[in-house]
Amino acid sequence: MLPAQDNHEARRALNEIIRGRRTVHDFQPEPVPDYVILDALEAARWAPNHHRTEPWRVYLLGPLVQKKISALNAELVQRKQGEKAAAIKLKRWNAVPGWLLLTSLRNADPQREREDYAACCCMAQNLMLTLWAAEVGCKWTTGAVTNMPELAQLVGFDPALEVVVGLFWYGRALSVPDQHRRAAANFLVRVD
Repeated sequence: MLPAQDNHEARRALNEIIRGRRTVHDFQPEPVPDYVILDALEAARWAPNHHRTEPWRVYLLGPLVQKKISALNAELVQRKQGEKAAAIKLKRWNAVPGWLLLTSLRNADPQREREDYAACCCMAQNLMLTLWAAEVGCKWTTGAVTNMPELAQLVGFDPALEVVVGLFWYGRALSVPDQHRRAAANFLVRVD
């Protein structure tokens, strides 16, 4: 239900969270308590989703699976960029304290599958904003490793039934990137 009166303070706080959120690349080594992540996921699931399909599946990845995915990614990097680049990438990925994988259920109806994927993207935004409000940084990545069948095997989902929306790294930020300028809101076209 919409509030009876304009709540300027709530709007201002929400705008600050939205405009202040940054993609975090470097994290402090300490893990974020599970209750913070579970609370953020509880809020994230209120994303809009057509027909209330709730098409998202979230996998909280433990240290063993994280290391296996990091190694899988390092193999990809080694093939393309060499052993030195792979070692650097492996070290960086192994330093990330928390990982989630978000998938969307597939559907035989292409329109429904598109709507469900969009709903998962809305959920991802809710997740990142809620984490940011809890002083937890996040990075949403869709690198080549997220499309590999081996990833699905490591995590334990069937790629015929679910498609990866993204791999989400999270933790307390070691540093917060500067704000990049955004284009003015000149994308609005009024059609009467």
